[in-house]
Amino acid sequence: MPPRNRRRPAPQLNQAAQLADQLQAAGLTKRDIARIINRDPSLVSQFYTRNKGAAFVPALTHVLTAVQTAGITDPTELAAIAAPRITRRTTASGTRARVRTKAVLITPTGTGTGRAGAQAIASGSARLRPLIAEAARQGLRLAFTVRMLKTGYVHASGSRTDSPGIRRDVIQRADHTEERSYGSATTGGFDATDLARRVDGAGGDVTAAVHQWLVETGRIHESARIIHLEIRTWRPR
Repeated sequence: MPPRNRRRPAPQLNQAAQLADQLQAAGLTKRDIARIINRDPSLVSQFYTRNKGAAFVPALTHVLTAVQTAGITDPTELAAIAAPRITRRTTASGTRARVRTKAVLITPTGTGTGRAGAQAIASGSARLRPLIAEAARQGLRLAFTVRMLKTGYVHASGSRTDSPGIRRDVIQRADHTEERSYGSATTGGFDATDLARRVDGAGGDVTAAVHQWLVETGRIHESARIIHLEIRTWRPR
């Protein structure tokens, strides 16, 4: 009789996972691949665990060719190569499936809000980039709220050296994190054009652009990690 304790063979990787493996072997990370296809890193992980990613095979194939033949490794350049080859999946009835993300909208009065949680933060808060770009195009003002560990901030909560100044703009949580808001309609907020320029300079990474501004202005430590980000816009009077 054959032994009962034989190990089951490892499941065959789908084509998207195989391409992702080759891209990682070339020096890219799962986070880089997620940025290239404009999705969260969790989806790249699901190439392996839930057999997803078929819709991204054409894009990833062209990206791999660009890496191997042209030596292109910059995620922003690779994203431009991938974008025209990413098609929306279809439903059983043949219609285009909706992307399950929160809509980003700026009203006629200039009011808009966008939020990024843990997964979106990990991929650079890409969903906030269109909001910031449109706010810049319309000449709007903006404010933002960040959440991180209390130890990440340079100044104590309520310090007038920091932008909030008063404690009503600071929310302290039981998990030792703290939310702080920067800018408001009362104080005038910030020029959306400046943040849009910073985001472009960071290769589209909104999280990195906001983090850089907070470090440069002496508000947070360089090692601090943003775990929640919210952007609010309005039209100046």
